[in-house]
Amino acid sequence: MSIFSSILSKLGFGDKKPEAAPVPSTDTTVAVAASPAPAAASAPVAMSEVDVMAKMAALAAAHAEKLNWKTSIVDLMKLLGMDSSITVRKELAAELGCPAEKMGDSAQMNMWLHKTVLQKLAANGGNIPADMLD
Repeated sequence: MSIFSSILSKLGFGDKKPEAAPVPSTDTTVAVAASPAPAAASAPVAMSEVDVMAKMAALAAAHAEKLNWKTSIVDLMKLLGMDSSITVRKELAAELGCPAEKMGDSAQMNMWLHKTVLQKLAANGGNIPADMLD
């Protein structure tokens, strides 16, 4: 599992419970009458939103250490119970396509990484405020 996939998993992305399959009818008249129209089958499915802000706020409130996850990738990872070492952050940065010139400067890499993680959470259906994505 990739590091970013672990972040998604820890925040509850993909936790949607599958709906139970309908029980097939043994009465063919009812089954034919109950079959959906073709247009209904092609209706778009809404992406479920994960309340990242609420989940992170709850984790922060319960954490013994005051962590500034809104601006720090290290604190965000700590809050999720992940290894936030420079080695793991470099792996995550490489996984997400961090520019080479930022990889040599840990401060620049960390800022890029934090912004990119939040952007990718939003792209996957997370509710991240616009001011945190700039």
